[in-house]
Amino acid sequence: MAVRDFLRSLAAVILVLAVFCVPAHASEGFRVGTWKTAQTIAPFFYQDHLEGDVEVLSFTNPADQKTALLAGSLEMCGTTLAHAIHSASQGQPVVLVTALCNKCSALVVAKDGPVKSIADLKGKKIGYVPGTMHEILLREALTRSGLSPDTDVELMRVDFFDMGTALSRGSIDAFLSGEPFPTLAVREGYGHILAYPYYEDSVGAINAGMLTTQENIEKNPERVLDLVRAHVKATLFLQQNPDAWLEKAVSFGTEREILDLSAENIELAWLIDESFVERAKALGARMEALKVIDRQPDYDKLFDLSFVKKVREELGL
Repeated sequence: MAVRDFLRSLAAVILVLAVFCVPAHASEGFRVGTWKTAQTIAPFFYQDHLEGDVEVLSFTNPADQKTALLAGSLEMCGTTLAHAIHSASQGQPVVLVTALCNKCSALVVAKDGPVKSIADLKGKKIGYVPGTMHEILLREALTRSGLSPDTDVELMRVDFFDMGTALSRGSIDAFLSGEPFPTLAVREGYGHILAYPYYEDSVGAINAGMLTTQENIEKNPERVLDLVRAHVKATLFLQQNPDAWLEKAVSFGTEREILDLSAENIELAWLIDESFVERAKALGARMEALKVIDRQPDYDKLFDLSFVKKVREELGL
Protein backbone atom coordinates (compact mmCIF):
# COMPACT_ATOMS: atom_id res chain seq x y z
CA MET A 1 0.00 0.00 0.00
CA ALA A 2 2.80 2.41 0.97
CA VAL A 3 4.68 1.73 -2.26
CA ARG A 4 1.57 2.41 -4.35
CA ASP A 5 0.90 5.67 -2.50
CA PHE A 6 4.55 6.70 -3.02
CA LEU A 7 4.36 5.97 -6.75
CA ARG A 8 1.15 7.98 -7.09
CA SER A 9 2.74 10.92 -5.27
CA LEU A 10 5.90 10.67 -7.37
CA ALA A 11 3.89 10.62 -10.60
CA ALA A 12 1.96 13.69 -9.48
CA VAL A 13 5.19 15.55 -8.64
CA ILE A 14 6.72 14.68 -12.01
CA LEU A 15 3.61 15.90 -13.83
CA VAL A 16 3.50 19.18 -11.93
CA LEU A 17 7.21 19.81 -12.53
CA ALA A 18 6.72 19.12 -16.23
CA VAL A 19 3.80 21.53 -16.37
CA PHE A 20 5.83 24.28 -14.68
CA CYS A 21 8.42 24.10 -17.44
CA VAL A 22 5.98 25.41 -20.07
CA PRO A 23 4.10 28.74 -19.89
CA ALA A 24 0.31 28.58 -20.32
CA HIS A 25 0.41 30.72 -23.47
CA ALA A 26 3.13 28.76 -25.25
CA SER A 27 2.73 29.26 -29.01
CA GLU A 28 -0.58 30.99 -28.21
CA GLY A 29 -2.27 27.63 -27.65
CA PHE A 30 -4.36 26.93 -24.58
CA ARG A 31 -3.28 24.80 -21.62
CA VAL A 32 -5.98 23.43 -19.33
CA GLY A 33 -5.94 21.00 -16.41
CA THR A 34 -8.55 18.45 -15.36
CA TRP A 35 -8.96 14.87 -14.06
CA LYS A 36 -9.45 11.83 -16.27
CA THR A 37 -12.94 10.99 -15.02
CA ALA A 38 -16.36 10.90 -16.65
CA GLN A 39 -17.54 13.89 -14.60
CA THR A 40 -14.54 16.11 -15.40
CA ILE A 41 -14.22 15.21 -19.08
CA ALA A 42 -15.36 18.44 -20.78
CA PRO A 43 -11.87 19.97 -21.34
CA PHE A 44 -10.97 17.02 -23.57
CA PHE A 45 -13.60 18.34 -26.01
CA TYR A 46 -12.53 22.01 -25.98
CA GLN A 47 -10.47 21.50 -29.15
CA ASP A 48 -13.68 21.14 -31.17
CA HIS A 49 -14.83 24.62 -30.11
CA LEU A 50 -11.67 26.73 -30.12
CA GLU A 51 -9.40 28.27 -32.70
CA GLY A 52 -5.86 27.23 -31.87
CA ASP A 53 -4.45 24.17 -30.16
CA VAL A 54 -5.55 23.01 -26.74
CA GLU A 55 -3.28 20.94 -24.51
CA VAL A 56 -5.18 19.19 -21.72
CA LEU A 57 -3.07 18.07 -18.77
CA SER A 58 -4.56 15.37 -16.54
CA PHE A 59 -4.02 15.51 -12.77
CA THR A 60 -5.08 13.34 -9.86
CA ASN A 61 -6.24 16.07 -7.47
CA PRO A 62 -7.39 19.70 -7.51
CA ALA A 63 -4.47 20.98 -5.41
CA ASP A 64 -1.85 20.13 -8.05
CA GLN A 65 -3.96 21.73 -10.78
CA LYS A 66 -4.37 24.90 -8.74
CA THR A 67 -0.64 25.02 -8.02
CA ALA A 68 0.14 24.85 -11.74
CA LEU A 69 -2.50 27.52 -12.41
CA LEU A 70 -1.01 29.94 -9.88
CA ALA A 71 2.46 29.29 -11.33
CA GLY A 72 1.19 30.52 -14.71
CA SER A 73 1.52 27.14 -16.42
CA LEU A 74 -2.22 26.66 -16.96
CA GLU A 75 -4.87 29.13 -18.05
CA MET A 76 -7.73 27.22 -16.51
CA CYS A 77 -8.12 24.10 -14.40
CA GLY A 78 -10.65 21.97 -12.62
CA THR A 79 -11.33 22.23 -8.91
CA THR A 80 -13.82 21.05 -6.36
CA LEU A 81 -15.94 23.80 -4.82
CA ALA A 82 -14.51 22.91 -1.42
CA HIS A 83 -10.95 23.38 -2.67
CA ALA A 84 -11.82 26.64 -4.41
CA ILE A 85 -13.34 28.02 -1.21
CA HIS A 86 -10.38 26.84 0.84
CA SER A 87 -7.89 28.44 -1.57
CA ALA A 88 -9.79 31.74 -1.68
CA SER A 89 -10.09 31.82 2.12
CA GLN A 90 -6.28 31.84 2.21
CA GLY A 91 -6.18 34.88 -0.05
CA GLN A 92 -5.11 33.04 -3.20
CA PRO A 93 -6.21 34.96 -6.36
CA VAL A 94 -8.32 32.17 -7.86
CA VAL A 95 -11.58 32.84 -9.71
CA LEU A 96 -14.23 30.28 -10.61
CA VAL A 97 -15.73 31.12 -14.01
CA THR A 98 -17.88 28.11 -14.90
CA ALA A 99 -19.24 24.94 -13.34
CA LEU A 100 -17.78 21.54 -14.26
CA CYS A 101 -20.03 18.90 -12.68
CA ASN A 102 -22.73 18.39 -10.10
CA LYS A 103 -23.80 15.37 -8.06
CA CYS A 104 -21.34 12.39 -8.39
CA SER A 105 -21.27 11.40 -4.68
CA ALA A 106 -22.88 8.55 -2.75
CA LEU A 107 -22.84 7.01 0.73
CA VAL A 108 -22.15 3.27 0.43
CA VAL A 109 -22.59 0.47 2.99
CA ALA A 110 -22.05 -3.26 2.90
CA LYS A 111 -24.63 -5.16 0.90
CA ASP A 112 -27.06 -7.16 3.07
CA GLY A 113 -25.41 -5.68 6.18
CA PRO A 114 -27.13 -4.32 9.30
CA VAL A 115 -27.08 -0.67 8.18
CA LYS A 116 -30.46 0.22 6.65
CA SER A 117 -30.50 3.95 7.38
CA ILE A 118 -27.98 6.67 8.11
CA ALA A 119 -28.98 6.54 11.78
CA ASP A 120 -27.84 2.90 11.83
CA LEU A 121 -24.26 4.09 11.27
CA LYS A 122 -23.94 4.94 14.97
CA GLY A 123 -20.81 3.26 16.28
CA LYS A 124 -19.67 2.29 12.77
CA LYS A 125 -16.44 2.96 10.89
CA ILE A 126 -16.79 5.22 7.85
CA GLY A 127 -14.12 5.78 5.22
CA TYR A 128 -13.56 9.30 3.91
CA VAL A 129 -10.91 11.68 2.60
CA PRO A 130 -10.47 14.77 4.81
CA GLY A 131 -10.87 18.24 3.33
CA THR A 132 -12.93 17.13 0.33
CA MET A 133 -16.46 17.83 -0.81
CA HIS A 134 -17.20 14.28 0.31
CA GLU A 135 -16.23 15.02 3.90
CA ILE A 136 -18.61 17.99 4.01
CA LEU A 137 -21.45 15.93 2.52
CA LEU A 138 -20.77 13.04 4.89
CA ARG A 139 -20.81 15.25 7.97
CA GLU A 140 -23.96 16.96 6.75
CA ALA A 141 -25.71 13.61 6.20
CA LEU A 142 -24.74 12.33 9.65
CA THR A 143 -25.77 15.54 11.40
CA ARG A 144 -29.17 15.57 9.68
CA SER A 145 -29.76 12.04 10.96
CA GLY A 146 -28.99 13.03 14.53
CA LEU A 147 -25.46 11.64 14.67
CA SER A 148 -22.35 13.51 15.73
CA PRO A 149 -19.56 12.96 13.18
CA ASP A 150 -17.06 13.38 16.01
CA THR A 151 -18.49 11.13 18.73
CA ASP A 152 -21.16 8.81 17.29
CA VAL A 153 -19.12 7.30 14.44
CA GLU A 154 -15.47 6.59 13.71
CA LEU A 155 -14.28 8.48 10.64
CA MET A 156 -11.31 6.73 9.05
CA ARG A 157 -9.07 8.26 6.42
CA VAL A 158 -9.07 5.94 3.41
CA ASP A 159 -7.84 6.67 -0.11
CA PHE A 160 -10.63 6.73 -2.70
CA PHE A 161 -9.02 3.85 -4.59
CA ASP A 162 -8.92 1.70 -1.44
CA MET A 163 -12.43 2.29 -0.10
CA GLY A 164 -14.03 -0.58 -2.00
CA THR A 165 -11.44 -3.08 -0.78
CA ALA A 166 -11.78 -1.83 2.80
CA LEU A 167 -15.58 -2.17 2.68
CA SER A 168 -15.51 -5.63 1.08
CA ARG A 169 -13.07 -6.87 3.74
CA GLY A 170 -15.03 -5.39 6.62
CA SER A 171 -12.31 -2.91 7.61
CA ILE A 172 -14.94 -0.16 7.34
CA ASP A 173 -18.73 -0.27 7.47
CA ALA A 174 -19.38 2.53 4.97
CA PHE A 175 -17.73 5.13 2.78
CA LEU A 176 -18.70 8.34 1.02
CA SER A 177 -16.97 8.82 -2.32
CA GLY A 178 -17.38 10.06 -5.86
CA GLU A 179 -18.24 8.02 -8.92
CA PRO A 180 -17.41 5.48 -10.21
CA PHE A 181 -16.47 3.93 -6.84
CA PRO A 182 -20.03 3.73 -5.45
CA THR A 183 -21.24 2.12 -8.67
CA LEU A 184 -18.29 -0.29 -8.66
CA ALA A 185 -19.20 -1.38 -5.13
CA VAL A 186 -22.74 -2.15 -6.26
CA ARG A 187 -21.70 -3.80 -9.52
CA GLU A 188 -19.12 -6.03 -7.84
CA GLY A 189 -21.67 -7.20 -5.29
CA TYR A 190 -20.28 -6.03 -1.97
CA GLY A 191 -21.88 -2.58 -1.67
CA HIS A 192 -25.26 -0.91 -1.44
CA ILE A 193 -25.91 2.80 -1.96
CA LEU A 194 -27.51 4.02 1.25
CA ALA A 195 -28.00 7.65 0.26
CA TYR A 196 -27.19 10.39 -2.23
CA PRO A 197 -26.24 13.27 0.11
CA TYR A 198 -27.73 16.22 -1.76
CA TYR A 199 -29.83 18.60 0.34
CA GLU A 200 -31.70 21.25 -1.62
CA ASP A 201 -32.11 23.50 1.41
CA SER A 202 -28.34 23.71 1.84
CA VAL A 203 -25.37 22.87 -0.40
CA GLY A 204 -27.42 20.89 -2.88
CA ALA A 205 -25.64 18.97 -5.65
CA ILE A 206 -22.86 21.44 -6.57
CA ASN A 207 -19.51 19.73 -6.90
CA ALA A 208 -16.78 21.18 -9.12
CA GLY A 209 -15.92 24.06 -11.44
CA MET A 210 -13.19 25.58 -13.58
CA LEU A 211 -10.70 28.06 -12.12
CA THR A 212 -8.59 30.79 -13.58
CA THR A 213 -6.74 33.66 -11.90
CA GLN A 214 -7.58 37.29 -11.38
CA GLU A 215 -4.44 38.24 -13.30
CA ASN A 216 -5.48 36.16 -16.28
CA ILE A 217 -8.93 37.78 -16.31
CA GLU A 218 -7.38 41.25 -16.22
CA LYS A 219 -4.71 40.58 -18.86
CA ASN A 220 -6.46 38.09 -21.15
CA PRO A 221 -10.24 38.47 -20.80
CA GLU A 222 -10.89 37.34 -24.40
CA ARG A 223 -8.92 34.14 -23.88
CA VAL A 224 -10.87 33.42 -20.71
CA LEU A 225 -14.09 34.04 -22.62
CA ASP A 226 -12.91 31.70 -25.39
CA LEU A 227 -12.31 28.95 -22.85
CA VAL A 228 -15.62 29.45 -21.08
CA ARG A 229 -17.42 29.43 -24.43
CA ALA A 230 -15.63 26.21 -25.37
CA HIS A 231 -16.56 24.71 -22.02
CA VAL A 232 -20.24 25.54 -22.41
CA LYS A 233 -20.35 24.20 -25.97
CA ALA A 234 -18.43 21.04 -25.05
CA THR A 235 -20.72 20.38 -22.08
CA LEU A 236 -23.86 20.91 -24.14
CA PHE A 237 -22.52 18.53 -26.77
CA LEU A 238 -21.78 15.84 -24.19
CA GLN A 239 -25.17 16.26 -22.55
CA GLN A 240 -26.83 15.77 -25.93
CA ASN A 241 -24.53 12.93 -27.03
CA PRO A 242 -24.14 10.51 -24.12
CA ASP A 243 -22.48 7.85 -26.28
CA ALA A 244 -19.68 10.25 -27.25
CA TRP A 245 -19.33 11.21 -23.59
CA LEU A 246 -19.14 7.70 -22.21
CA GLU A 247 -17.02 6.25 -25.02
CA LYS A 248 -14.38 8.87 -24.32
CA ALA A 249 -14.64 8.11 -20.59
CA VAL A 250 -13.98 4.44 -21.33
CA SER A 251 -10.53 5.47 -22.56
CA PHE A 252 -9.75 6.62 -19.02
CA GLY A 253 -9.93 3.03 -17.79
CA THR A 254 -13.50 2.42 -16.56
CA GLU A 255 -15.73 -0.18 -18.21
CA ARG A 256 -18.68 1.09 -20.22
CA GLU A 257 -21.14 -0.92 -18.14
CA ILE A 258 -19.96 0.83 -14.98
CA LEU A 259 -20.10 4.21 -16.69
CA ASP A 260 -23.66 3.60 -17.92
CA LEU A 261 -24.74 2.99 -14.33
CA SER A 262 -22.71 5.75 -12.71
CA ALA A 263 -23.91 8.27 -15.32
CA GLU A 264 -27.24 8.34 -13.49
CA ASN A 265 -25.40 10.01 -10.59
CA ILE A 266 -23.32 12.41 -12.71
CA GLU A 267 -24.41 15.79 -14.01
CA LEU A 268 -22.10 17.58 -16.43
CA ALA A 269 -22.42 21.31 -15.78
CA TRP A 270 -21.47 24.79 -16.93
CA LEU A 271 -24.02 27.17 -15.38
CA ILE A 272 -23.02 29.38 -12.48
CA ASP A 273 -25.49 32.00 -11.31
CA GLU A 274 -26.66 33.67 -8.11
CA SER A 275 -28.26 30.45 -6.90
CA PHE A 276 -25.00 28.57 -7.45
CA VAL A 277 -23.11 31.17 -5.42
CA GLU A 278 -25.65 30.93 -2.58
CA ARG A 279 -25.08 27.17 -2.42
CA ALA A 280 -21.33 27.76 -2.40
CA LYS A 281 -21.78 30.14 0.52
CA ALA A 282 -23.72 27.44 2.35
CA LEU A 283 -20.83 25.07 1.66
CA GLY A 284 -18.36 27.65 2.96
CA ALA A 285 -20.40 28.07 6.14
CA ARG A 286 -20.35 24.31 6.72
CA MET A 287 -16.59 24.24 6.08
CA GLU A 288 -15.98 26.96 8.65
CA ALA A 289 -18.22 25.23 11.18
CA LEU A 290 -16.19 22.06 10.66
CA LYS A 291 -12.95 24.06 10.97
CA VAL A 292 -11.86 23.11 7.46
CA ILE A 293 -11.36 26.86 6.94
CA ASP A 294 -10.97 29.54 9.61
CA ARG A 295 -12.57 32.40 7.67
CA GLN A 296 -14.94 32.94 4.77
CA PRO A 297 -13.49 34.00 1.40
CA ASP A 298 -14.60 37.07 -0.53
CA TYR A 299 -17.23 35.40 -2.69
CA ASP A 300 -17.46 38.43 -4.99
CA LYS A 301 -13.82 37.83 -5.91
CA LEU A 302 -14.06 34.03 -6.00
CA PHE A 303 -16.93 33.93 -8.53
CA ASP A 304 -17.05 35.80 -11.81
CA LEU A 305 -20.42 35.16 -13.47
CA SER A 306 -19.82 37.57 -16.35
CA PHE A 307 -18.26 35.07 -18.77
CA VAL A 308 -21.05 32.52 -18.46
CA LYS A 309 -23.59 35.33 -18.72
CA LYS A 310 -22.03 36.59 -21.95
CA VAL A 311 -21.93 33.08 -23.47
CA ARG A 312 -25.56 32.52 -22.52
CA GLU A 313 -26.48 35.72 -24.38
CA GLU A 314 -24.42 34.70 -27.43
CA LEU A 315 -25.99 31.25 -27.62
CA GLY A 316 -29.48 32.27 -26.57
CA LEU A 317 -29.45 29.98 -23.52
